[in-house]
Amino acid sequence: MILVTGATGNIGGSLLKELRTVDAGPVRALTRDRAAARFPSGIEAVEGDLADLSSVQSALDGVRSLFLVPRLGPDAEILDLARESGVEHVVLVSSITVQTHPHLGPAADNATTEKLLEASGMAWTILRPTQFASNALLWAPSIRSRQPIELPYLDATLPTIHPADIAAVARVALTEPGHTGNHYALTGPEPLSARTQLTTIATLLHRTIPLTEITRAQARPTTAALFGEEAADAVLDVTGGDLNPEIQQVRDTVPDVTGKPGRTFRQWVIENADAFR
Repeated sequence: MILVTGATGNIGGSLLKELRTVDAGPVRALTRDRAAARFPSGIEAVEGDLADLSSVQSALDGVRSLFLVPRLGPDAEILDLARESGVEHVVLVSSITVQTHPHLGPAADNATTEKLLEASGMAWTILRPTQFASNALLWAPSIRSRQPIELPYLDATLPTIHPADIAAVARVALTEPGHTGNHYALTGPEPLSARTQLTTIATLLHRTIPLTEITRAQARPTTAALFGEEAADAVLDVTGGDLNPEIQQVRDTVPDVTGKPGRTFRQWVIENADAFR
């Protein structure tokens, strides 16, 4: 039995679809609202909240492999409960910033969870993706209302990854041998700037999206409102203020693990174009 947490999220939802394409055995999806959840056929939906461990105990019954999205609850206690419940293998979503920006607070938090898992006694596979293509949804309200987009670091580039590619690697790690004990740095197939991403969206919408580059100081209040005061500077650093060759490097991990080329940002936009209309 595989249990997928974060099952209604960008990665978890794609992972459930991935698992339906292979003989993965029984798959269970954890959701806060089972009545509202829409999962692929054959997926067992169970109600629970990682922030309330008493609601998760029964969801772990019979589970041998766990896909874990961190920071949805007390990670140390979640891992303890998983081990005590008989979970044998955990696939954890972390962040590439653990290796590229270890001094930043969010990266340190991810590193702590990684170390807890590595010391847990369970087998593990750790995924370290870079910036998600789905982060572009933050621009959707402005694009829909035809308001200008104001951003710092418009031309800073990162190899943005389609969340479905993270899910594809997770599916392989959960269902095929040879992936335990690995840290997988995951990127998209090309480095992209915010300007290029917005140009791609504009082209597919057949209209212009006005852009204005602003300073870091001007951007910080909005960033803090979205991500919190503690994370705001880290977000600004890793999206342009403090880039380095390692975080900007395009990696072949997705095609190497899945046997398929990484999905492009353009493909993600085509799949999600209605969000910007």
